[in-house]
Amino acid sequence: MKRMAGGVWPTMVTPFTEQGEIDYAALERAIEWYIGCGVDGLFAVCQSSEMFRLSLEERVQLAAFVKRQANGRVPVIASGHISDSFEDQVEELRAIAATGIDALVLITNRLAGEDESDAVWKSNLQKLLEAIPPHIALGFYECPFPYKRLIAPELLQWCAGTGRFLFLKDTSCDVDNMKAKLAAVQGTDLQIYNANSATLLETLKAGVTGYSGIMANFHPDLYVWLLRHWRQSPEEAEHLSCFLSMTSLIEKQLYPVNAKYYLMLEGVYAAMNCRTRSVLDFTATHRLEVEQLRRISKSYAERYPALTGR
Repeated sequence: MKRMAGGVWPTMVTPFTEQGEIDYAALERAIEWYIGCGVDGLFAVCQSSEMFRLSLEERVQLAAFVKRQANGRVPVIASGHISDSFEDQVEELRAIAATGIDALVLITNRLAGEDESDAVWKSNLQKLLEAIPPHIALGFYECPFPYKRLIAPELLQWCAGTGRFLFLKDTSCDVDNMKAKLAAVQGTDLQIYNANSATLLETLKAGVTGYSGIMANFHPDLYVWLLRHWRQSPEEAEHLSCFLSMTSLIEKQLYPVNAKYYLMLEGVYAAMNCRTRSVLDFTATHRLEVEQLRRISKSYAERYPALTGR
């Protein structure tokens, strides 16, 4: 197994038709849009993708489609399991792995209940590892739903030591926590990707490998610039980081409806339909806020001319 590419990995939002089915034509346009913005990888099945409202067949088809359309231009990863029972999780993981994705992502809150100890979590993970062929590259996602389970640095160190894990999507939003995790996995192939905009630049300086978060569905090109130029242009990076941090507050709006609306404005998606949120709750003010975000994002892209050549 080779190390995952650093950089920007959008947590893709799934387009749906008016009939509620996955819109693969829009999804193909989205893949081209993300790649055209310079992203380094795609997280195809995750909470942003509304994976808890997708059937196993849909999740498999979604992962397979993104992998096929990416066609080797960028790596593709996908979450493997959403079920509670061990047997169902094994079935899900094997089905997602069979799509040929570059890494299979384990959801940290699926490995133990909210009131169960790290010892239980580790024991369940060991059982899963025995059921997943050793050649399959693995990652972790600290998914906030149905509850957020952060991996303790000591436990992450043990996971990295197995040699099977390459990826952690960290959702702690805590610089000290990420620094402790970085120290724990130093010298291994496990790399950490921050999901939080406000802490991103400081954690990049500490050694975080990349960004994998919601806002890469709005202006991924700006994150691409930050990830590629923060060392050479520290003052500009600080300024851009402040902008990205403040604009990320739109995450607290009606997500993922708002991200799909942004992609409609980009000419990528045809509709905002979701399974997790009602489009009827997306108000005229919400629309205006997203339109304003897009206008100011475009002005920032013009401010950083290196973006065009990346």
